[in-house]
Amino acid sequence: MSALHRAGVTPGRIVVMASEPFEGYSFAQGEQATAMPLLAVCGGVVSGVLGFALAWHTQTTYPLVTGGMPIVAAFPTGIVTYELTMMGAVLTTAIALLVGSRVPDWKPRLYDPEVANGKILIGVLDPSDELCAELENRLLGAGAEKIKVTGLLRPH
Repeated sequence: MSALHRAGVTPGRIVVMASEPFEGYSFAQGEQATAMPLLAVCGGVVSGVLGFALAWHTQTTYPLVTGGMPIVAAFPTGIVTYELTMMGAVLTTAIALLVGSRVPDWKPRLYDPEVANGKILIGVLDPSDELCAELENRLLGAGAEKIKVTGLLRPH
């Protein structure tokens, strides 16, 4: 990891994959900020406003004889507004979770079947051609067992 950082590879382009967790190591400490709380609030507010508008519009478009009570009743309108607010917040959170975790993931990702056998994969996404030779030298100098390029094993 240090060799890749010294070569100028940004952390977002480095892929580390192992068959067992490595939380105690520095390469596993990549925390990323998420906009999920803000998105959930925005989804709740938007759907709550739409829920209130739906309840208000329905009660004013098709008014019933209420015997002197208000046409737009507070409790039924509040219930519809509350339920649609919660539905919007939950659906927005679920969609943000799926998008944030890249499910489904349409882009090709690095993977090697040897990861399942206890090997650790350290890779670089889309390295430039001039950087490939330098990365190979740095990885071999750091103790890499094998270097694979685009899924093909290169003899060393």
